[in-house]
Amino acid sequence: MSANNSLTTNSPTSGCRITVNGNELDFNGPPHSNALDFLRNQSLVGSKEGCAEGECGACAILVARSDNEGSRWTSVNACLIPAAALDGQEVITAEGLGTVDHLHPVQQEMADRGGSQCGYCTPGFICSMAAEYYRPERGSSENSGEHAGAHECGPNGFDLHALSGNLCRCTGYRPIRDAAYALGEPSADDPVAIRRASSAPSPVATDLLAADTPTGELGRFRRPASLIEALQILADEPESTVVAGSTDWGVEVNIKSARARSVLAIDRLEELRQLHWEDDFLELGASLTLSEIERQLAGRVPLLGQLFGQFASRLIRNSATMGGNLGTGSPIGDTPPVLLALEAQLVLTSIHGQRVVELSEYFTGYRQTVRAAGELITAIKIPLPLATHTSFQKISKRRFDDISSVAVGYALNVEDQVITSARIGLGGVAATPLRALATEAMLEGKPFTLDTIRAAATVMAGEGTPMDDHRASAKYRTAMLGSSLERFYAQQLAVQNSGKGAN
Repeated sequence: MSANNSLTTNSPTSGCRITVNGNELDFNGPPHSNALDFLRNQSLVGSKEGCAEGECGACAILVARSDNEGSRWTSVNACLIPAAALDGQEVITAEGLGTVDHLHPVQQEMADRGGSQCGYCTPGFICSMAAEYYRPERGSSENSGEHAGAHECGPNGFDLHALSGNLCRCTGYRPIRDAAYALGEPSADDPVAIRRASSAPSPVATDLLAADTPTGELGRFRRPASLIEALQILADEPESTVVAGSTDWGVEVNIKSARARSVLAIDRLEELRQLHWEDDFLELGASLTLSEIERQLAGRVPLLGQLFGQFASRLIRNSATMGGNLGTGSPIGDTPPVLLALEAQLVLTSIHGQRVVELSEYFTGYRQTVRAAGELITAIKIPLPLATHTSFQKISKRRFDDISSVAVGYALNVEDQVITSARIGLGGVAATPLRALATEAMLEGKPFTLDTIRAAATVMAGEGTPMDDHRASAKYRTAMLGSSLERFYAQQLAVQNSGKGAN
């Protein structure tokens, strides 16, 4: 494990050190405190709490993350990340980008084009815009992969979806878009741009023990130095709360006042951050963020490529991990339907060794899985070759940044207009994500025609056990399942007729 191997987690310490806007600051707990509260307690009040759930972006900050040999300025939600998770890391807030007398180019364009009125959301917009402003690929012909397809890019290469997690209630988005599209390239002497050429800070082994202020109960935050150390902690303390991007746990802390006696952070473990192409499978490290996977795959797994743009916002994808999304066991997570269609397997690892589990056998009940105490999801394996006809459909009230009512992943192989294999993953229609086994059986061996699809659609409508809730009724979910297959067929015909080949 590269630089982390030399680190050891000693006895609990009384504090962490975080570099903010070039200054080293001390954080001494309590362990559940998020980065936003820490920064505001340092009189850096530009970042604000709007929703406390990672949906509004008012709290956005920049963190230096590793990007090959250099660094990439990455926007994240400060309201969700534990402050202790930034131990040894480098952060920039809106205050660190510019001053009243010397505005940063992003701040200048926002001011010149009327992109701010009340100003509450503006620092968060500034940080998300700055992350895109400094994106290395923005001004090049390589503006592809995570920023291709349905993403709206301006003439300067600025991907407007970089702001998908930032909300403004008074300005209207046109002047903000105008400011984004007016940005040029960073100047040669821009210190934030120059910083990208240097390595990001290495992860620090952290072990913080401090009392929760309201209750006085002790809490502990640990980032181990290696996977084996993490597994040993989990074996000794199986009740530990495992976090990676904290996009789920952070909401529990903020909204439900959840507290954990022991938090185990695995987000920067190098063993869980690898992406490997083998002859017969693709392996994704469970602690790679969705944005990192998106960038590294660069569209080579089309079905995942369709998923990423519809998974929450860029701010969330910059922290959220695939392992974390699967670890929650949620029936409405966006990754399970896609991974079920791809026939993914999970690598579960404990101090006693590894085992590989089919994702279709992983979920056992509502938020229940076969993962045993002491086990971590360490990798996701996707068999190769990939299916020829794929699609991801997410039915929700908003097109982007919303929770799905129904989600469907398709992966079909079609040879000589005959369906040779069919895999369909479903989410939001039962207590667990599941495969549409009856529909798959109905399709396989049949001609890839509208008659076949219509017959199978009747079967599809009966898959799962949908229920009524505030997102959709059971009747609506059933209707969406029935129409989904015909929509998939229409998409494939459109692709075929366009001459672009299979999706």
